[in-house]
Amino acid sequence: MKTVLITGCSSGYGLETARYFLWHGWNVVATMRTPKEGILPASDRLRILPLDVTDPKSIAAALEAAGPIDVLVNNAGIGLFGAFEATPMDTIREVFETNTFGTMAMTRGVIPQMRERGAGVIINVTSSATLAPFPLVAAYTASKTAIQGFTASLAHEAAEFGIRVKLVEPGYGPNTNFTANSGDRMNGLITEPYAPFAQRIFAGFANPGAVTTAEDVAEVVFRAANDTSRQLRFAAGADAVALAA
Repeated sequence: MKTVLITGCSSGYGLETARYFLWHGWNVVATMRTPKEGILPASDRLRILPLDVTDPKSIAAALEAAGPIDVLVNNAGIGLFGAFEATPMDTIREVFETNTFGTMAMTRGVIPQMRERGAGVIINVTSSATLAPFPLVAAYTASKTAIQGFTASLAHEAAEFGIRVKLVEPGYGPNTNFTANSGDRMNGLITEPYAPFAQRIFAGFANPGAVTTAEDVAEVVFRAANDTSRQLRFAAGADAVALAA
């Protein structure tokens, strides 16, 4: 019975992905900054662990408690809408700490055990914004695009040791707490000169047409985890599939 560790399971893609792997009989280590009871179905195959991907001590403790990991899903992330001009550098660094460096740190943490076993899968969840960047998410898109390049390069060296590395690129999911996970970071990031432009962009978000659901992402993550081919990129959601094509 295989074990998957998923980061960012308190809501959205991570929560649904944890449910999906449980339904399919896997051992699941669901991690989040502040563990919540009752958000996942009770199971003797489930462990919920605290994990802050920006804290090396938290990463080490979670990986030690989790034990051998067959699949790592780097899903934890924070969103950010705002005019780049108005976005403080400290806020940009905070986004990179979670979305980029947190993913890298988790990956570094699991590679040694996977390398020693000669097997394992690392799945990095990015965004369709890396396929077709849109306005007012420049810092967020940069943090996710960095992971695209990192993953593509890492896949080559990891393959030498039997480790498969995959990218999952979700489309636009209006119901996945993207803005909620931004917290107070977005306050004041739409300044007066950008307000008319932002209104037009947000109107488009309100009527996006095809969207991506958390279920779409969970299904694709599961498919990537079980894929033994050399395929690197997996678009998730009808809009992401169209953009990738």
